[in-house]
Amino acid sequence: MAEAAPQHLSLPSGLLELCALLGAPREGLRGLEQAAQRKGVTRQSPLSPEVLSVFVPPFVSKEESTTATGASCASLGRGRRRSFRKRREKPRAEPGRGPVVEPGAPTEPEDVSIPGGVDLLALPQLCFPGGLCVATEPQEDAVHFLVLTDVGGNRSYGVVAQYYRPLHDEYCFYNGKAHWEPSGPTGGASCFVPFAVCVVSRFPYYNAFKDCLSCLLAHLKLCKDFEVDNHIKDFAARLSLIPGPPPGPLHLVLHAKPLQVVFPARADPDSPVIDLDLHLPLLCFRPEKVLQILTGILTEQRIVFFSSDWALLTLLAECFMVYLHPLQWQHTFVPILSGQMLDFIMAPTSFLMGCHLDHFEEVSKEADGLLLVNIDQGSVTYSGSPGQGTALPDVPLLAAQAFIQRVQGLQLHHELHLAHLASPTDLNAGRACRRSWQQALNCQIQHIALQLLVAIFREVKNHLNYEHRVFNSEEFLKTRAPGDQHFYKQVLDTYMFHSFLKARLSRKMDAFTQLDLSTQSEEDRINGMLASPRRPTVEKMASRRVSPLQAAHRRMVVSMPNLQDITLPELPPRNSSLRIVDSASASCRSGVGSGAGAALSVMPKPTYTFKIPEIHFPLVGQCVQAYYADFVALLSKAVSFLAPENSLLSARYFYLRGLVHLMQGQLLSALLDFQNLYKTDIRIFPAELVRGVLESMSAPQRAQAERTPELRRLIGEVLAKPGDGPKADDAVKNFELPRTHLQLDEFVKRVQESGIVKDASVIHRLFEALTVGHQKQIDPDTFRDFYNCWKETEAEAQEVSLPAVVMQHLDKSECVYKLSSAVKTSRGVGKIAMTQKRLFLLTEGRPGYVEISTFRDIEDVRSTTVMFLLLKIPTLKIKTLSRKEVFEANLKTECDLWHLLVKEMWAGKRLADAHKDPQYIQQALTNVLLMDAVVGTLQSPGAIYAASKLAYFDKMKNEVPMAVPKTTAETLKHKINPSAGETSPHAVDVLLYTPGHLDPAEKVEDAHPKLWCALNEGQVIVFDASSWTIHQHCFRVGSAKLNCMVMAEQSQVWIGSDDAVIYIINGHSMSCNKQLTDHRAGVTALVTPEGKEAPSGVFSCSRDGMVLAWDVSTLRVTSRFQLPCGGLTSMRLHGGRLWCCTAGSIMVMTTSGFLQQELRIGENFQEMNTSFLDFELLPEEQLWVACTGYSEVYIWSLKDLARPPERIPLQDCSEVSCMIRVKRQVWVGGRGLSQGKTKGKIYVLDGEKRTVEKELVAHADAVRTLCSAEDRYVLSGSGPEEGKIAIWTVD
Repeated sequence: MAEAAPQHLSLPSGLLELCALLGAPREGLRGLEQAAQRKGVTRQSPLSPEVLSVFVPPFVSKEESTTATGASCASLGRGRRRSFRKRREKPRAEPGRGPVVEPGAPTEPEDVSIPGGVDLLALPQLCFPGGLCVATEPQEDAVHFLVLTDVGGNRSYGVVAQYYRPLHDEYCFYNGKAHWEPSGPTGGASCFVPFAVCVVSRFPYYNAFKDCLSCLLAHLKLCKDFEVDNHIKDFAARLSLIPGPPPGPLHLVLHAKPLQVVFPARADPDSPVIDLDLHLPLLCFRPEKVLQILTGILTEQRIVFFSSDWALLTLLAECFMVYLHPLQWQHTFVPILSGQMLDFIMAPTSFLMGCHLDHFEEVSKEADGLLLVNIDQGSVTYSGSPGQGTALPDVPLLAAQAFIQRVQGLQLHHELHLAHLASPTDLNAGRACRRSWQQALNCQIQHIALQLLVAIFREVKNHLNYEHRVFNSEEFLKTRAPGDQHFYKQVLDTYMFHSFLKARLSRKMDAFTQLDLSTQSEEDRINGMLASPRRPTVEKMASRRVSPLQAAHRRMVVSMPNLQDITLPELPPRNSSLRIVDSASASCRSGVGSGAGAALSVMPKPTYTFKIPEIHFPLVGQCVQAYYADFVALLSKAVSFLAPENSLLSARYFYLRGLVHLMQGQLLSALLDFQNLYKTDIRIFPAELVRGVLESMSAPQRAQAERTPELRRLIGEVLAKPGDGPKADDAVKNFELPRTHLQLDEFVKRVQESGIVKDASVIHRLFEALTVGHQKQIDPDTFRDFYNCWKETEAEAQEVSLPAVVMQHLDKSECVYKLSSAVKTSRGVGKIAMTQKRLFLLTEGRPGYVEISTFRDIEDVRSTTVMFLLLKIPTLKIKTLSRKEVFEANLKTECDLWHLLVKEMWAGKRLADAHKDPQYIQQALTNVLLMDAVVGTLQSPGAIYAASKLAYFDKMKNEVPMAVPKTTAETLKHKINPSAGETSPHAVDVLLYTPGHLDPAEKVEDAHPKLWCALNEGQVIVFDASSWTIHQHCFRVGSAKLNCMVMAEQSQVWIGSDDAVIYIINGHSMSCNKQLTDHRAGVTALVTPEGKEAPSGVFSCSRDGMVLAWDVSTLRVTSRFQLPCGGLTSMRLHGGRLWCCTAGSIMVMTTSGFLQQELRIGENFQEMNTSFLDFELLPEEQLWVACTGYSEVYIWSLKDLARPPERIPLQDCSEVSCMIRVKRQVWVGGRGLSQGKTKGKIYVLDGEKRTVEKELVAHADAVRTLCSAEDRYVLSGSGPEEGKIAIWTVD
């Protein structure tokens, strides 16, 4: 028998929290009955409703459900009901006898615990918000919806169904007898009494519960008085036994007779449950009015919805909440107020409430400053004086226009979708068709609303400092168009926006971030690599000239130059881009079922349904256990029928089966199901629930779980992680200028917070420049002057507008970073302009362009003086390689500064060309702008000398030889910096190249080859290897060092970590939803069979000597073996054998774990302090090995490992760290001397001649990792002093 769950284990509740029957008190109906019999009475006064019965789960106790064996159903069901009914008058008991209990009547009620969010005193008013009025004619059943909030801010959701019964019905609810004795004629009814059934749940299943209640009402109208409680109790019990579906594509289906009721799951763990028609607001309001309401919510106004239909109040309010996801309303949310609750709208704080349209005039007169939303008329007004209506700002113009166009392209009427379809002859088939249409429409509406939010808030990220959690609101507002300032000023002060900022600074990958990344322009992708000072590109300047409207409302989008010398391929434009509003495509009909080519090609993800098994009544322990057994059997059958690759659906089945096992008390089975989520979808793993299960286990149960191999790791990991305790301070700070003197560390922090520059080494040089000749601290005035000077220069650059004739001569990615005053030059009078590529003269008078020189073409730069009359005029002279005549400019007081700037850019360009690294130009630009700001700040004779402290590359040019060895220059193709934008470089631990695939189902950019880069602490960055731009910004897998990566499938990348976990990355979504946790020590190697693009198996090994073989499709271990010694550092698969490298030996193992050969280090080396470091196997039956402490590569013949190895010395090598075989070459990475300094070096060895072909000076730090790209390129990653990736060509 299964063990019983301990009493203190809090099991997850089902769909239902509470069910209640409400109506009028019996005393009130007595007089009403008499009045109804009197002639001439046509209208009765409202009655006060009250709760008649309440039903709260569990309806069968845990003991009963787990120990019910052999007892009759009738006896087990007695006395355990979790319900009460208002006490009725009963016949007096005769002396000597117990109380009279009528057949089927309930026993004495027991006390029940009411959920915290439900106030039974207020519930009657909410269930009858318009009052309980007896009708003189039969009335239609009506449904409305409630939102209930407890003191902790947790929401519950109610669905109320009202129905009427004749007052003198012989089965009316208010008679203690089994059959009513009428006091009058039994003819036609003169009045009808309303009753309400209310279902309360923690899930907002509005449509589903409406369907369930509709089926219930059909039964209640036909039942007798003493049967009503049992019907409602059975109804409530059935809902309480249905678990909430986990996030994902699996929806639960309940056969409610006659309807099939669907309980949809939320799309992902961060999304809300959506079980309502999101197009309702678009039917009630024009798109412009919808934007006004959204603005009112975003600015946290005091909002009141009005309608004559109680149901619409909650439904529309909830629709607007969904529209704004992932932003969340933080204030009071009461969509329905009864007449007795109208005083709530006098609250001074923000709220969203709703009341009947009859109160519109009263509310608008009595309260000022309310945003009144009339659903019936589709109007939005302000209460109070007419002038207050202007307080609601407009949504930014371009975002609003795009939203309106997209909404106008929707097909909102289901009838149009049905016009060409045959009429359904099956009720549930017709409902399924409608549900499918609604689901697709909801998906499109959500996407349109999310596009609106991204358009409004996309550029917030440009003013965030993630390291110190700072938002520079002042600078953000300066970049907004004048007409949008009012909107943003109000939004930025709200709790809603503050929570939004917290999520951005925590780098939360929510729906907003995903859409932002997927719709970013190519320019933004490059911006992710090169954190350039903010200047508009030539392309952006040109775009500002296209449309006067866009010029007036331009966004001044911060941008970054494309500094790469390699040509970037033009990607096809994305239809969903928010940068340019495509009115033609946006106006295409995108409704569900419309033709191809719709602008909104967003379709819902495929969904699946699972039918809940039948629940047999009466509800007793045996019946519940039978229900659970059926549930488990159906889930197990569904899992067995699934293909291994359908892990998304498998995870949902495992989750549900785990919940049902918990309800059965089978804790071990539940934990095993939850353990399966690691391999199927870790996102839905219920960590808190599993922790509660483990903590509630008795000692024997825990011991049994720990003896289970699959659970041993789970137990340790879950219990080791902290629970939902108080979190660290994640507050968002607004940037403020300092008020006290700053030492170096505080100065670094403040400059980083300001967004000027992040690199700590650059800020150190800036500190030296600002404190030349002074005490080593920065006073507040100096910091303020420097900050203002920088921002003023930045603002002036935003306003630069070049004539079209000038822009024709510039690349579209160029930016103007510096303009001189109008000066006389040897080529005319004008202003000297500096971009990241060139100097040119912007001529005065008739605007024109005169090329001075590109930085690459400069031969010499000098600052001299020329005599004019009796004056010495400072002059800048620039000699170029392509012209004989020297360019001269009489810059006067600006000469010394321009001399510094040009020399720094010249030096940066030379370094960039020599090292194939555009980052040097990027850093030179930063240095130049900082020098300019320092001179503007100090304005003293020593300002130029102070600024020269920042001329880093010019000094490097003079102190260090600029020449790169010829072999290195010829082999090196390009360099990229995965740590761009960080405060300091990060070591590149692992690199993996994955080839592109021409899959029509993929996005174009997903089909490109990719470079996966693992940095420290579990960080991964993905580059597009066709352009070397960032494809996916940094995401994290665990927090430990990553040791190895392999492509297991075209859409799967496996990453082995020091935390003993193998993380599986989906190559399309760039998300990690699966983990393999079978290793007990750090994973050090992952290998796949050679020559297979989509291998069926993967071998993994860990530092403790464990080797596992995996089936890629099922993610199950097919075999495992343990090496006799630990310290396993690397592994290769060669000739069907596994070659395993430990510190002391290299062992040749069969794939089933039998040792065939072993090469021991002690047999070949006299020194005992060395160890095997890395090895490679060549097709020529050769084993190439590197050892710690040796600057040689050793070669053994596989035919005879006992023979002494051949040695290849590596000149000037001090350390070897990695090896890789490419064609017939072996590339060895490490550290060595070059030009008297220690550098990262790569030695290219010829596999046939066994000689060193090339010696490449790769990096400023040791080479940590090497990988091959289709044997055409080799990529190397360096240590934390440099943290860059070099791309090398292979001969």
